[in-house]
Amino acid sequence: MKFGTSLMTLFGFCMLGSIFFTTAWAKTHHHTFIVKETPCTRLCHTKNILTVNGQFPGPTIYARKGDTVIVKVINQGKKNITLHWHGVDQLRNPWTDGPEHITQCPIQPGANFTQQIRLIHEEGTLWWHAHSDFDLATVHGPLIIYPKQGTMYPFNKPHKEFTLILGEWWNKDVNTVLDEALQSGGEVEPSDANTINGQPGNFLPCSKNDTVKVHVEQGKSYLLRLINAALSNEFFFNIANHHLTVVGTDGSYTKPYATDLVFISPGQTMDVLIKANKFQNSSSPSRYYIAARPYIGNTQLSYNANMTTAILEYETNYTNISAPPLLSSLPAINDTDTVDIFTGGLRSLADKNHPIDVPETINEHMYIVTSLNIILCRNNSCKGPLGGRFAGSLNNVSFETPQINILHAYYYSIPGVYTTDFPDYPSHYFNFTEYIPTDLYVTKKATKVKMLKYNTTVEIVFQGTNIGPENHPMHLHGQSFYVVGRGSGNFDKKKDPLTYNLVDPPRENTVAVPKNGWATIRFRAVNPGVWYMHCHVDRHVSWGMNMVFITKNGKSADAKMLPPPNDMPPC
Repeated sequence: MKFGTSLMTLFGFCMLGSIFFTTAWAKTHHHTFIVKETPCTRLCHTKNILTVNGQFPGPTIYARKGDTVIVKVINQGKKNITLHWHGVDQLRNPWTDGPEHITQCPIQPGANFTQQIRLIHEEGTLWWHAHSDFDLATVHGPLIIYPKQGTMYPFNKPHKEFTLILGEWWNKDVNTVLDEALQSGGEVEPSDANTINGQPGNFLPCSKNDTVKVHVEQGKSYLLRLINAALSNEFFFNIANHHLTVVGTDGSYTKPYATDLVFISPGQTMDVLIKANKFQNSSSPSRYYIAARPYIGNTQLSYNANMTTAILEYETNYTNISAPPLLSSLPAINDTDTVDIFTGGLRSLADKNHPIDVPETINEHMYIVTSLNIILCRNNSCKGPLGGRFAGSLNNVSFETPQINILHAYYYSIPGVYTTDFPDYPSHYFNFTEYIPTDLYVTKKATKVKMLKYNTTVEIVFQGTNIGPENHPMHLHGQSFYVVGRGSGNFDKKKDPLTYNLVDPPRENTVAVPKNGWATIRFRAVNPGVWYMHCHVDRHVSWGMNMVFITKNGKSADAKMLPPPNDMPPC
């Protein structure tokens, strides 16, 4: 596959990470990631951004299922950093999972930390990203996991493949944006642009010459690896006049799902097949926009609704390069019906070579209300609703990040860092999806965890609320889960479980909990360790929409957490 020049050269000083296929495979792959400041230009604006190896997006890691990846992270930046391997179970090894002050202290400037990523169950498209402050905005890259040697895709092998990363760009320093919001207690300033592989595309200032271009040949099929690395935005995505077939999500295969568009939330990945089936002659178009535009669940909030574009170009002698690419319409930014239709169509492949194991008998039932809240400020002096400070909560507990990381405290039995009383149910029931009195907006900070015995089966019903109604893409570290049900309104514990799909539900690591609706997941806790669960909208994380599971050791040696590596970063 050939890419346009814009994929192979400097984009205003900062280099795009490699997204090309390689065939040099080994059982163990060694990488060095140097985190450093790099000058970069977008939207006519140059600033220093935090990068890995000077690349934005960062370098791609390629491996096969069953391989081990060793990454030495060297921090040459000016601030603390951590890296997370999104969607990798990290079986028995939470020490290199990455979330700051949950499983490790951050890597300080001038220090380094070697992280081990064992790819035992994973296959397909995952990604890696910073898990500290808002660094994810520029510190991220693909993690591509091919089938084991001697095995094949469960679909016809595509001619080539390419990776598209959806993201956001701020003209300001992104952590300055975070600091200003945390100091005032108010909303986070929305991004200035949405991006594909770091580029805003044709419709925003100073971007047209650097728009990402993907070259295809008529009659051949291609695998698109789609990653949503945005801090806030969920996206509708399409390619003008081309049909899409979803064949995987979050590192698991799906039944082929034919669609004209994809809906993807922050943290999610999609594997999508396309056929370059447009007949080429001197009068036919040869250029088509690849486009993404946000879905905004709550248009009362500040948001960036800009479309971002790349260009699909056919290799042909008839190409009229001056002709504008064709553009297909995308749904309205608040088209919830289209979101529900798309997400409701995903199914696990669930065949003999890709079996699934949906827990049917449940040991732990949890009903978790996801909510945006406020924390009261003296004299109503903050800039959030009602003069308070914006907060996020799960079951009205707004997570307080400790200074001693929770894994360290658990492993070494250090008291006073957390309590084990995270509630299975909300303390107060009300009509979550209708009008909510303002006295129910208030929450408080605490560091609470949920303890699980090894091999416990868990069902979580996530319930959205009408307090600042937004989708909440909930991401669980340490294990994927099955999304067995979803719906609108308040969850009905008598009727709604009758609609569950226990035959072929999608296996994901990030589920978009619908605004004013609910989603149910199930998983088996067979990965001992400390595992973060949080909304993947980063400002919601900064406000406390997080919690932690601690899965205890099992009885056998292979059911116990591994000891820490020797080079764990100190606090």
